[in-house]
Amino acid sequence: MFAFLRGELVTASREEAVVEVSGIGYLLHISSGTSRRLPPEGSQVRLFTHHYVREDAQQLFGFLDEEELQLFRLLLTISGVGPKLAMAVLSGLSVSEVQEAIVANRPETLYGITGVGKKTAARIILELRDKILKIQPPTGGKSVTAPHALQLNEDALAALLTLGFPRQTAQKAVSSVLESSPALSVEELVRAALTAIHNNS
Repeated sequence: MFAFLRGELVTASREEAVVEVSGIGYLLHISSGTSRRLPPEGSQVRLFTHHYVREDAQQLFGFLDEEELQLFRLLLTISGVGPKLAMAVLSGLSVSEVQEAIVANRPETLYGITGVGKKTAARIILELRDKILKIQPPTGGKSVTAPHALQLNEDALAALLTLGFPRQTAQKAVSSVLESSPALSVEELVRAALTAIHNNS
């Protein structure tokens, strides 16, 4: 029904954004990844959309890029995965991290996300492994995640888990830091992630 919405970003939180288009305010459910990359309130923004309809509700979901939208739609094709759980996956990991987990057959990366158990993680990988390569990688056609960046992510995540942080909290912090500063050492990444966790607590 809607391919995308372009208008003024009125308000935004970690899970929702309101975009005004021609005097109408549209409420969109968003992932924390999209939330972190939104422009300041009052700015113009374009969000790709998915219109979810069921008997008792209609919801709009918004995404800053088409890759995230495509992955969201692929997740919805899996039995037992609804929009709430699909958004939890996209909030817990970046698109490239989900792709890498599926292609590399690593369910443990997924079942740390709230609501994703071992069976659901295994089903996501089994059903999407062949489909996932149809999504254009955010890197412009290169491998989904560079081996060095992947190892860096895993080492920093392991360090934070050892310190007692929940996997989802740790992964969000590491992903956020890597998006802006991909050239950090493991030690620098862990320190920056700790700062991000404390700032968001």
